[in-house]
Amino acid sequence: MTPAQDATPSSEPVSAAPRQVSEHHIAQDIPYGVRIAAAWAWRVGLILVVVGALIWLLGKVSFLIIPLMVASLLAGLLYPVTGWLRKLKMPQGAAVAITVVGFLGVIAGALALVGRQLAVGFGELWQEALTGIQQVQAWLADGPLHLTADQIDTYIQSATSALQNNSSSILSGALSFGSTAGHFAAGMVLALFILIFFLLEGSRIWRFIVGLLPRTARAAAYGAGRRGWSSMVSYVRIQMFVAFVDAVGIGVGAAIIQVPLALPLGVLVFIGSFIPVVGALVTGAIAVLLALVANGPVNALVMLAIVLFVQQLESHILQPLIMGKAVSLHPVAVILSVAAGSYLAGIPGALFAVPLLAVANTAVRYIAARTWEHDEGLMTAYAGAGIAPPDSDEEPTIKEIHGPGANAGARSNSGEGAAGQHAAAERTFAKDAAQHTNKGD
Repeated sequence: MTPAQDATPSSEPVSAAPRQVSEHHIAQDIPYGVRIAAAWAWRVGLILVVVGALIWLLGKVSFLIIPLMVASLLAGLLYPVTGWLRKLKMPQGAAVAITVVGFLGVIAGALALVGRQLAVGFGELWQEALTGIQQVQAWLADGPLHLTADQIDTYIQSATSALQNNSSSILSGALSFGSTAGHFAAGMVLALFILIFFLLEGSRIWRFIVGLLPRTARAAAYGAGRRGWSSMVSYVRIQMFVAFVDAVGIGVGAAIIQVPLALPLGVLVFIGSFIPVVGALVTGAIAVLLALVANGPVNALVMLAIVLFVQQLESHILQPLIMGKAVSLHPVAVILSVAAGSYLAGIPGALFAVPLLAVANTAVRYIAARTWEHDEGLMTAYAGAGIAPPDSDEEPTIKEIHGPGANAGARSNSGEGAAGQHAAAERTFAKDAAQHTNKGD
């Protein structure tokens, strides 16, 4: 072959236009794992943004959210009392009035008793504190530091001057505390008002909220709320028992070793124990400090041993065996929820973190398992303490649960699959509700 033949151009045409690449080709070039990760990433990011916005919004209306949560916890505590009075054929209004007035009477009596103990023991504690300060001064002079009296006086004067120089900050802090106390009192009045209506018309309020949802979601929301309420009631009851054990253990131990103000200390431990794990630890530290100031280091060590014993009892027996089974939460989840709640909302966040997590855990499990599809007693499970919101003695109607046209929708259902099961639950409810009406309950 000659060079001229080699230079002959090829008979196949060469296109100068670039190759067209579609989005489909680009997507195919991206590894499958990367595409899955990206799909998860933007969805999780969107959820986090929504959750963050919700937390920010709740923070802005905390003056309403906190009384609402307090009223919910108190309703879970007092509802069994109201239900017991209703079983005695007492009218709903009278049962709620007796329950609320009795609860306020118990609180007032406890505060009066604690106030009397504080008034009697504070003077003695002040004298013991002064004696302790003198002992510390003697130890500074005769101990290993060998400080002179002039040096001790200089340190005391420096501390006094620091207090005087920061008097404005202390005054502003006191004013802020006064304002906070005023907000606290207003919040408690609002919580009491909400509590009364929760006990009177709790189920009607819940049915109204469920009625705002799409009809296809009402059965799931209703059942999830019912299970969540049961979980909250269980939490309140068990936490009351745990707090009582902590208060009795630390309070009786303080009284045995003659720590002053043992009764107020026990009440403080009882209140603090409503913050799981952390509350009893902090109030126990206060007990140890009180023993140190009043009776010296040996007595403080004994008090520390008592506090640690009570803490071990709570951490290894009460929380895992009783609380864990009641709310189906792992102890690690409890501790992390308390830490997150205290970081986001301070003391109220730590107080409400565990019950909110318990309710959310129960509701999510109920919905994820689609339990409402085969829950034959879904619409008739109002009766029974801890099963439904307050005022559970009044049965709802189909229209109240599912809105207008629910009966027609149930009748037109073919009965196949989840829709058929849902219609069957509606028919079961209608039958039981009719029996309930005929009996005149």
